[in-house]
Parts: sequence; C-alpha cells; structure tokens
Amino acid sequence: MLYLVAVLISAIAFGRGPAIVASVAAFVAFDWWFVEPLHQFVVADPEQLVSLVLFLLVAAVTSQLAAEQRARTAQALDREREAVLLADIAGLTAAADLDASLVAAAGRIQQELDVAAVGLLLRGRPPVIAPFSAGVERIFRGAASSPENALSLGVPASATARGRTGRWVRVVSPVPRDERARRRLHSVAIDAGGTPVGSLLVLRRAGSEPFRAAEDRLLAATAAQIGLAVDRERLRAEATESEVLRRSDELKTALLGAVSHELRTPLASIMASAGSLRQKDVSWTDAEREEFHEAIEQEVRRLDRLVGELLDLSRIDAGQLVLQRQYHALDALVDDVLGRLRGATRGHEVRVDVPDDLPPVSVDYLRIDQVLSNLVENAVRYAPAGTLIEIAARVEGTALRIEITDEGPGIAAEDRETVFAPFRRLQRGDRAAVKGAGLGLAIARRLVEAHGGRIWVEAGPGTGARFVVTLPLDAEAALR
Repeated sequence: MLYLVAVLISAIAFGRGPAIVASVAAFVAFDWWFVEPLHQFVVADPEQLVSLVLFLLVAAVTSQLAAEQRARTAQALDREREAVLLADIAGLTAAADLDASLVAAAGRIQQELDVAAVGLLLRGRPPVIAPFSAGVERIFRGAASSPENALSLGVPASATARGRTGRWVRVVSPVPRDERARRRLHSVAIDAGGTPVGSLLVLRRAGSEPFRAAEDRLLAATAAQIGLAVDRERLRAEATESEVLRRSDELKTALLGAVSHELRTPLASIMASAGSLRQKDVSWTDAEREEFHEAIEQEVRRLDRLVGELLDLSRIDAGQLVLQRQYHALDALVDDVLGRLRGATRGHEVRVDVPDDLPPVSVDYLRIDQVLSNLVENAVRYAPAGTLIEIAARVEGTALRIEITDEGPGIAAEDRETVFAPFRRLQRGDRAAVKGAGLGLAIARRLVEAHGGRIWVEAGPGTGARFVVTLPLDAEAALR
C-alpha cells in the first residue's frame, strides 16, 4: 500500500508517464525485497505471482486515474484563466473610448501571459504597445512589414515597404539582435465581422518556452474578443450615423411643413399690401399707406426672425456653435432683456426677483440673452393680458437657478418634454393655435445645454407654467 501511495504521488505531481514508471519500479522493488526468494527476480510461489500481477495492474490503473484527474484539473485551470481574461478584456473594451480600451487590454494581456510586450496593430488606428519602448516598437514595426502580417491587416504586401501599415511611415532595417527577438514573436490575426482588421503581436521573454496549446487558444480567443469590440464600435458609429440621418430627415420634413405654412402667410400679406400700394386707380390716404407700410414691415420682421431661428437651429445641430464666454452679472442681463421687450410685455405685469449680489456666471451674453428672450416671449404669447410674469433667480448648490413663471393655461405633464422639440406648438386655453414656428424653446434648450446647464418646465403655483434654467457656477463663485 505504501508503494501505491508513491505511485499516486508521482501521478499527481508529474503526470501519466512518470506514474507508469513509478508503477513498474514499485512492482520490481516489491518483487526484489518482499517476495521469496528474496533479492531475486524469481517467484517461487504461484500465489505470490498472482499478487504481483494484481499489484502491477492496480498501480497502473490508479496512476492512470490520478494522472487523468491531474490533466482535468490543469485543463479546468486553463479554462478558468481564459474565462477570467476574456471577461476582463470584454469589460475593458466595452467602454466608449476604444483607443483607451485597447491600451488597457494590451496591458492586461501582457500581465496575464507575463510576456515582454504586447502589440495591437489595427487598420486606421495608431499602434498600441504595452509596455512601450523604442526597441519593442522597432521589432513590431519590422513584423508589421512582413507579408503575413500585411495580409492580416488587409494591406497588400508590396505596400508595407512604403509604410502603409498602421501609422508608421517607414521601415527600418532590423539589426541581428532584432532578428533574434523577432523569433520570439507570436502573431494572431484579428477579424471583425469576417474581415481582417489587424494583428495581435506577443513578444515572449528571452529564454522562455514556446506557447502551449492552451496559451495559443487563449490568444486566439482574446483576438476574437478585440475583433468584436472593433466591430461593435463600427456598428455603433453606423447606428449613430443612421440616427443622425433619421433626425435630419425628420427635421427636413418638419422644416418643409413649417416653411410651407409659416412663410406663406407673411408672404401673402406682403404681396397684398405691396399690390395695393401699386394700384393706380385707387387714391390711398396717408393713414392707409402708413398702415400698408407697417404691415409689410411687421411681416418682413417676422420672416427675418423665422429665417434666423432656422439658421440658429441648423448651426447648433451641426455642431458649429462657438460660445464666446465671459463673466456677466445676471441682473444686468435680465434688465437688458426686459428693456428690449418692453413693447411685448406692455400688457402684462412683470415682477423681477433677481438679487444684485448673485455671483457672476460665465456665459455667452448674446446666447443667454436669446434664451431669456425666448422664454419671456413664450410667457407673453400664452399668458392672458394683464396677468403676472415673474422672473426670479437664486444660487442652488453649484448652479445658478433662473425661473420664469406665468399665469397662462400651463403645460400638461405629457407635453413638458416634447414642448422642447423643434416645430412643436401647443394650443391656447381656448384651443386656438399660437402663431410661431415652434423653434424658440428648441433653440433655448440647445443653447442652455451648450453652456453645460439644464432647462425644463414644471407646473406653476397656479394654472401657469414655470420654466427653469440652471447654469453651472465656478466653485469659488458658488461659495460667495
């Protein structure tokens, strides 16, 4: 039994081959030391011979079972290692910034395999090397110029000599030391959606053994995971482009509808007034001519505002808005807005609760002026004549909160988000349509968000609506 223990230890510690050797050695040693005649390989008693044969059979079977269990344990550990690494790579490459994810993934592979360096060469992206060094870069650059890696990158082999792989612009002739190091280089192709997009290069340490089958499988699975991340980013970009095109198509459709409706009325009024003035057979009085001129001027001003709003909206959606930010006092800005809109607010009571000791806020003066003007004009448009419009402001945490409250019909809860969509117009309390293209609130939201703030609408204290704008303050300004 002690010999069987030795056989089991050999099988568990060293594997199947050493276990077979230990079984035969135990058989011979038992025969030599304990079977009559002693110290001879002769068995006098047939029963002893049967015992020896049974002993050898049990030792062989036991060693095979222990060795197989050892192999399964090693395989399970390899699978666990592979699963953990793939889970880490999947988590790292799930981030939105794929370039930073690839750097982290290369470092994780280098740490797991304990190799000298790991490189990721992907088409259209700068090479990723972890850890980076000029010598390793030279080795990987030489590997990238080889025909097999050129094929894995989808680049003709003749093109690599001109430096068209990755972002390298020339190939340096390798020195013999680099050639020896290149023999320790392992390359795995990276595919995305069935198309070769790059290579995973692994440089083993000097004197290390070649990769085992488990490590080859691990690298292949890792390359496949990176390929999935690249393909996922491509799909994300295509989905974003499709969404942009869809919104652009919706905007164009809404624009055509708005233009056909909003431009037709002022143009018809202008044409009618201009045609009346051109009539030679009618003697118009000075008051009537002034009325025609005033109608033409009002409609032209309306057209100018509509075109300006459309241009602002298209410029913001195209990402061409550049903010000229400076520190401004909010009370002075509100005074300027109300002074310019004095004619529009003449039929309402306007109350201002903006302390003059509020901290200055970094904004684009003209853009925030446009936001407040749109909100005040929106309140005037919906609130009945003679009602109160209140403008208040205060510091709330690290932001400046601005509230514009009216006593109009209010906005239903289901409309408080869609009201900021372009060309969205609500109805008055009497269900009559309100004049306008429905662009003021859409532009206001985009301008506020461009400043890093938020805008929303909530129920007012009575039946009206309260529009809330928050603008971020600097940390020092918020403590004042």
